[in-house]
Amino acid sequence: MDLSTEYMGLKLKNPIIVSSSKLTGEINNIKKCVDVGAGAIVIKSLFEEQLIADSNALMDQDIKYFWFPEAIEHINKHSKEHGLKQVLNLIKSSKNYSDIPIIASINCISAHEWPQFAKTLEDAGADAIELNIAIFPFDKYMACADIADKYIEIIDKVKAHVNIPVSVKMGSYFTNLIQITNRLDEAGVDGLVLFNRYYRPDIDIETETIVRDNILSSPLEVTKSLRWIALLSPLLKCDLAAGTGIHDYSGVVKQLLAGASATQICSTLFNNGISYIDTILFDLQKWMEKHRYNSVSEFKGKVANKEGSSQKFERMQFLKKEI
Repeated sequence: MDLSTEYMGLKLKNPIIVSSSKLTGEINNIKKCVDVGAGAIVIKSLFEEQLIADSNALMDQDIKYFWFPEAIEHINKHSKEHGLKQVLNLIKSSKNYSDIPIIASINCISAHEWPQFAKTLEDAGADAIELNIAIFPFDKYMACADIADKYIEIIDKVKAHVNIPVSVKMGSYFTNLIQITNRLDEAGVDGLVLFNRYYRPDIDIETETIVRDNILSSPLEVTKSLRWIALLSPLLKCDLAAGTGIHDYSGVVKQLLAGASATQICSTLFNNGISYIDTILFDLQKWMEKHRYNSVSEFKGKVANKEGSSQKFERMQFLKKEI
């Protein structure tokens, strides 16, 4: 049975990608993911702030940087060396252990200075780069078009420095997802990961403090990305990877039927352990046998491509359940 798939031009032995998290920030965990059959691994994100130190921001943060500007240069150098060295060693160690695709991840909000370091990740052996772009609309003077333009600028700058595939892991908070994804597609992005799950603050009403207990996703969240995978997969040239809410084989199957080329998992590994990858793959094969599929390619996008499916995924208002 052929579980292989192609994502961003990379050959994956199966559609299970372990997404960026603290799990993929340690070589021992990465080895475990490889040993139980992961199709690809996204290394824990390197943050833009680790690659640059904004002098104006530092001066606003602490007056000492105004009087001792040489401290900025020291912090800048230290941040670059520490952040890069850690990630580069992780990429090299991962590639030495396995030949599955290793994807570097960068969390960014601008195209200032840091894109030149993307080449360093490629030189270390990264098979692709995933840009975790998180530009939040907290500025009332920033137009929606300005945010979209910033995404395109980041893509252009990064792709100018590397030859390996580049994907964007994006959130769903856009006025028109069809438009922004088409712009990214036209800009030459190789893949889109739908969707990023941002930090969701809550309030403890007993202590009256902000808490963050809902770090992990739930299986119910799978339908959010499912809708957009199904709507976008027939429209875009780039590959789509589904993320958030995929906790078992059924989530994987749903996203593949909707047109995803691969699926990213994270929370289920924190809940069930890294070895659960093997269970997902086993159950996926059993489902394929039951439905008489010999390869993933035989059912990828099958539901999304059915006549009338797009209208059902587009429908936004409630429907009365017929009893």
